[in-house]
Amino acid sequence: MTVDTIRKRADFLAANRGLRVARPGFVLLARGNSGETMRMGITVTKKIGNAVVRNRMKRRFRALLREVLPEHGLPAHDHVLIGREGGVERDFALLREELIAALCRARAGKGDPPRRAGQRGHPQRLANAPPAGNANA
Repeated sequence: MTVDTIRKRADFLAANRGLRVARPGFVLLARGNSGETMRMGITVTKKIGNAVVRNRMKRRFRALLREVLPEHGLPAHDHVLIGREGGVERDFALLREELIAALCRARAGKGDPPRRAGQRGHPQRLANAPPAGNANA
């Protein structure tokens, strides 16, 4: 089975409204598309590193998706990998296992809860953080 590439911004935004499964090296977005094909997309932001680091991560993700999606991907779905900090240093075999596990969760419909607007960082750290404001008050 061939895997097409997502190229339009609107398709990436549509995938963001789908199922979300977070892993240490990446976040998988999966959403059904109207076509008969399985598609893949990759996003790596500038927060990850310079162009060399981002391109290396994209090459690794591309190879990973081409290897795993034909067998484990969801048919007639768009799959988007969003690179996370530290994903470029992770072992390729470990990334493969994490992607297969994420695809199994997506197939079962067990996505992670959606993030609230404006939420950054780890939810546990946010819960334990002191309240914002003037410390001398």
